[in-house]
Amino acid sequence: MVSRAYTVAFEGIEARVVEVQCSVSAGLPAFSIVGLPDKAVSEARDRLRAALVAMGVALPSKRITVNLSPADLPKEGSHFDLPIAVALLAALDVIPRDAAEGTVSLGELSLDGRLVPVVGALPAAMAAAEEDRALLCPRACGAEAAWVGGTQVLAAPDLTAVVRHFTGQAPLAPAEPGEVRTEALSRDLSDVKGQERAKRALEIAAAGRHHMLMVGAPGSGKSMLAARMPGILPPLSPVEALETSMIHSLAGLLDEGGISRHRPFREPHHTASMAAIVGGGRGAKPGEISLAHNGVLFMDEFPEFPRAVLETLRQPIETGEVVVARANAHMRYPCRFLLVAAANPCKCGYLADPARACARVPQCGEDYLGRISGPLMDRFDLRVEVPPVAYSDLDLPATGERSATVADRVAAARATQTARFEGHPGVRVNAEAEGALLEQIATPDPEGRALLAKVAERFGLSARGYHRVLRVARTIADLDGAATVARPHVAEAVSFRLSVGDA
Repeated sequence: MVSRAYTVAFEGIEARVVEVQCSVSAGLPAFSIVGLPDKAVSEARDRLRAALVAMGVALPSKRITVNLSPADLPKEGSHFDLPIAVALLAALDVIPRDAAEGTVSLGELSLDGRLVPVVGALPAAMAAAEEDRALLCPRACGAEAAWVGGTQVLAAPDLTAVVRHFTGQAPLAPAEPGEVRTEALSRDLSDVKGQERAKRALEIAAAGRHHMLMVGAPGSGKSMLAARMPGILPPLSPVEALETSMIHSLAGLLDEGGISRHRPFREPHHTASMAAIVGGGRGAKPGEISLAHNGVLFMDEFPEFPRAVLETLRQPIETGEVVVARANAHMRYPCRFLLVAAANPCKCGYLADPARACARVPQCGEDYLGRISGPLMDRFDLRVEVPPVAYSDLDLPATGERSATVADRVAAARATQTARFEGHPGVRVNAEAEGALLEQIATPDPEGRALLAKVAERFGLSARGYHRVLRVARTIADLDGAATVARPHVAEAVSFRLSVGDA
């Protein structure tokens, strides 16, 4: 008779339910695992055999066959150890078969029977809730999985505790969700001396999730400004926190089951590979753009990134998702991030400084910023020149607004957008509005329309550039609390569009 247990296989952030079937039949003693397992899954039989010996359970001298269904779905990872153990113990009548069938389990076994934590407990709990089954996982994963309130999460320290639970000797208590992590943000916007225009651009970018490019000499404060972006962004909503945490769960970034309401801030180095930025590698894992989902992706020294990496960003910026296609995997990950890029004006960095400019001006700057293609540059809503700060200005007292003050305005603008897009699924901020919806919410008044027509004719705005100006103008109007887009809002949006080079 065949016993059954259930687990999951990961496809992107989705967890597909896998049925683990176990048959113990007469024949030459053997233990085989079929159903397209990888090396880690195939090795489960040796870990399981040692764990059962440590428990005092001897395998019978029979043929044991474990099938992972559907058989054409690749099975990767060590989290298949526990469901295989549950199915086998049910086949041996050590635990009740109906109890095994009512549970989705995942976990890695050590040789002494302890359960080792694995990644992906949060997506697995979502899948278990959809199947109306309980989730069984290692104790270290319980606090993370318990955030999904739609299913019972049982966190066991070892295989012995699993057996004692299913046999009714010592039932496991349901796991409790981990603590919400509150990270103290010590970087405040008031620390930045001067740079009022860049601060204004930072506020607009945060309010509408508009991509931003800063160009300035070394030491002018570009990285300092970008590092203060998390301090003015509103906290993640419950839905956004769950979306982001599912990706971080697959990447193993959740610490002790704690889910943070702070938006992610990722800053990869310019030597990072395409697989690190976009996703890929073994198993097509999520990259930096997906880890920055609902948060900020800061790319310093932007022109220094490989050209292929920069060009790959174009589609994710537009669609909000990335497809990682490999020979043996085809994964889709969400990546609605706010891109903040920083660059020097030229290779040496001092193009605008008469005392230090090189002899190759202006060709030096054109060659350097020319590494950013026109189509990619067209996707930046805000382009800001960050001038160097004089040494004498650094001794002056701080006069700018604090991050908390700016954050209040950003939160109010985000609340306005949330109410505006309530009936439009998939649209949360102004940067995501398009088509008829964009025309409905961001059509300027006659004066603003006339100004925008002149700018489009004079500077040759592309269709994408035209629409991005409208989105930025709508965000500026939201920050001002205006119901309609007026000429001053369009003028400010255009000024940021044409700050670095022409449209």
